[in-house]
Amino acid sequence: MTVLAVAPAQAPPRRDTFIDLLRVFGMALVVLQHWTMPVLSYDGVRLATGNALSAPGVWVVTWLSQVMPVVFFAGGAANAISFARARRGAPAWLNVRLRRLAWPLLPLAAVWVPLPHVLAGLGLPEHPLQVGSRLTGQLLWFLVVYLLAVAATPWLMRLHARFGWRVPAAMTAGAVLTDVVRFSAGADLLGYANIGFVWLAVHQLGFFYPEGRLLRPGLLAAGGFGAAAALVALGPYPGSMVGLPGAELSNMAPPTLAILAVSFGQIGLAVLLRPLLMRLRTEALLAWAGPRIMTMYLWHMPALFAVTGVVVVGLGIDTPSPGSTGWLAGLPFWLGALALVAWPLLRWFARFEEPPALPYRDDPGWAGTLTAAALIAGGLATLMIHGFKPGAAPVLAVAALAGGLLLTGPFHRR
Repeated sequence: MTVLAVAPAQAPPRRDTFIDLLRVFGMALVVLQHWTMPVLSYDGVRLATGNALSAPGVWVVTWLSQVMPVVFFAGGAANAISFARARRGAPAWLNVRLRRLAWPLLPLAAVWVPLPHVLAGLGLPEHPLQVGSRLTGQLLWFLVVYLLAVAATPWLMRLHARFGWRVPAAMTAGAVLTDVVRFSAGADLLGYANIGFVWLAVHQLGFFYPEGRLLRPGLLAAGGFGAAAALVALGPYPGSMVGLPGAELSNMAPPTLAILAVSFGQIGLAVLLRPLLMRLRTEALLAWAGPRIMTMYLWHMPALFAVTGVVVVGLGIDTPSPGSTGWLAGLPFWLGALALVAWPLLRWFARFEEPPALPYRDDPGWAGTLTAAALIAGGLATLMIHGFKPGAAPVLAVAALAGGLLLTGPFHRR
């Protein structure tokens, strides 16, 4: 099996400031949203978890605050740039990307597999512990889908070189057909096909960026947001682009045509703002934040659970009504406490952001590479579904991750 790198006429730069800014901005907004939107209360037995974005009319904010479309677009652009520069063959390129994705998960697993047992032994109430263990795993959904996009990149790049815009157009058509059949026939499980159609379409758009082929971003932004507005107004789609407690339908689980339309709008808006963003002095920010993005993604929720355990479960202080005077007054203290807990986690675990450099193996081969991808994806998916709740599932998931990592090495750091 042969998959060749497809390079544009002029090789793209190794780093792109705009793409790095999108990645950092996207992760910062993910963290801020996850830290500000929980509405928490504890009755002595159960930890209730509401969402501040459930307030009437606040769903409009999610059209910009749901930044996964921008993150997938930036990932597609970064993968296209990296793949176009690769000189060791597609299996070696994929090995490096898989290892970079999976390596930071090992310390997370080393902490969270035994942690529920330890905390239960110390007397932490059962239900809050279950919530924390479950949600820590659910957060990994993005890495599952992104890993599939990375693994498919060598073939998607070939399709991009041959068919160009027809590839994301076909994926969009697939998303349309999926939703039509899903909602007309009541086939809800079919909606999960859009995990591929929607997120791969957004990832595929990223391939056009390093070639300078994302033209008319204003039209893309207006068309995307306009289509989303029409879908929400006329169709079965909810207005919120994040899942809300008690909602009958979510635009994210599984993804719908509405989130794809918002994705087009966000990408067009981001490219439209590129000249302004490139004039900002962001060198110091990117130099600090760039090597810590994965660490912040993996550890910002454990910081939230630690503060919740002390403030909500331990002290009995429930979240005030979102938007109220009490909520606004307490928000700086809440975010400050979260930042204080997250800071040492960031310092301790950022060292695992880069996997160790090992001697390079000339031809890792597709069999080992794809087996590694399957093991890592399987381990991630198991943690996403079962979380870190005590049992065999997280142990088997970590074993799959470790086995996949062993198959990706050795290599030279790029």
